[in-house]
Amino acid sequence: MKILALSSWFPYPPHNGARMRVHNLLRQLAQWHEVVLLSFAQEEVMAQEIEAVRAYCKKVTVVPFKPFRPHRLRALVGLFRPQPRVLTDLYSPEMERLLEATLRRETFDLALAFAIGPSAVTALYIRQAKGIPRVLEDLELSIIRDRIANERRRPQRWRLRLTWWKLRNFTARLLQDLEGCTVASERERDLLLSIVPGYCPLLVVPNGVDLERYGDVFGPPEPDTLVFPGALTYKANFDAMIFFLREVFPQLKAQRPAVRLYITGRTDGVPVDRLPVCDGVIFTGYLDDIRPRIAQSQVCVVPMTMGGGTRLKILEAMALGTPVVATSKGAEGLEVTPGQDILIANEPAAFAEAVLSLLSDRELRSRLAENARQLVREKYDWKTIGSTFEAFLREVVAAKRRTSARTGRQG
Repeated sequence: MKILALSSWFPYPPHNGARMRVHNLLRQLAQWHEVVLLSFAQEEVMAQEIEAVRAYCKKVTVVPFKPFRPHRLRALVGLFRPQPRVLTDLYSPEMERLLEATLRRETFDLALAFAIGPSAVTALYIRQAKGIPRVLEDLELSIIRDRIANERRRPQRWRLRLTWWKLRNFTARLLQDLEGCTVASERERDLLLSIVPGYCPLLVVPNGVDLERYGDVFGPPEPDTLVFPGALTYKANFDAMIFFLREVFPQLKAQRPAVRLYITGRTDGVPVDRLPVCDGVIFTGYLDDIRPRIAQSQVCVVPMTMGGGTRLKILEAMALGTPVVATSKGAEGLEVTPGQDILIANEPAAFAEAVLSLLSDRELRSRLAENARQLVREKYDWKTIGSTFEAFLREVVAAKRRTSARTGRQG
C-alpha cells in the first residue's frame, strides 16, 4: 500500500515516548508499504535527522509546530467553540495547505494520523483525506479524566470538565467520519467505547521496545541509585516527581542517606523550583542515549498519578534489566504481575518500602529483572506489535474496498 502518515511529533531522534512510538511503528510499516510523512516539528530539524527518517519514509515534509498558548487570541476564541480550545489554537493553515497539495498530487491507499497526546492535533486534518480509509493512531483520552480526578482547585476542575465535555463530543463526531482507530491500552479502549459504543474497527496497540537496541552491556548498577526516565516538560511526569520527592524520597533518605535519584530529560521552561528537591537529586538534562543511565541504576521508579497509554519508561527499564517500582497508574496498560516482574505500590510508605527492599536484596533484583526481560521478549517487542498493527491496517483498507464495491454495484 501507499500510506500517507500525519504526525504531531517528528519521529527522530526517538528520545521521548511519543517519538519512539511513531518512529517504531513507521519503521515496521515500511517493511511492507511505501510511506509518505507529513510531520510537525517541535524544534528545528537537522538535515541528518530528515535523512534518518527517509530510511523508512519515501518522502518527508516538516511543518513548524507552535505550542499551545492559552492567552493567545485564537485560544481565547476557542473558549466559545465546541471543540477543545487547544485544537483551535494549534490549527495550522500551513499543514492544511500541505496536506491538500499532497492529496492533489498523489494517490494513497490509506491515511494514518498519529494522534499521540491529549491535543490529538492531527485529527484536525485527517478528515480532508476523503475517499480513502482514514485511521487515527493512539487516541489518548484518559489524561484529562485523571487531571479532573486529581485537581483540588474548584475553578480549574470546572475548566477541565468543560474540556472533557468538548473532547467527548469532538471525539464522537470525529470517529463517525473515520474507518478505524487504535489506542495504547485496554483502559483507553474502554473509555473510547463509553463515548462511542460499539465503535469498530478498534485495536489496542501497546507500546514496545526494539530489543535489538538493548543487547549491549552498559556496566553494573551503581549502589543506592534510582532513576526516573521522563522529561518534566510532560505534566504527568512533573506531577509524579512532586509526589515522589515530597512523600517518598525523604523516607528513603532516612533509611539510606547515600541514595541518589537521577531525573532524566529536558527541563526547559519547567518550574523546577516547585519541586521539593533535596540532596541526592540529580537532573541529568537531555541524554543522547538514556540506556546507560537506566542500566547503571539499581531501581527505576515510576510513581505516576495520571496519564494514559503504556509506559515506555517501564519497558525500557525491563529490557535493560533494571527492576521497576511503580504505582498502579504507572504500570497501567502493561500485562505485568506484581511481585513477579514488577513491584506495585500506591501509598508513600509502601512505595518507599518496595524501593528499599530492592536496594538491599540482590536476589530480589535479579529475579524481577529476569522475569521482566522475559515478559518484554514475549509481549512487547516492536516487531510483534508492528506485525499486528500492519494486519489491522490492511483489514481496514480491505473493508473499505468491499464497502465501496457493494455501493458501486447497488448504484
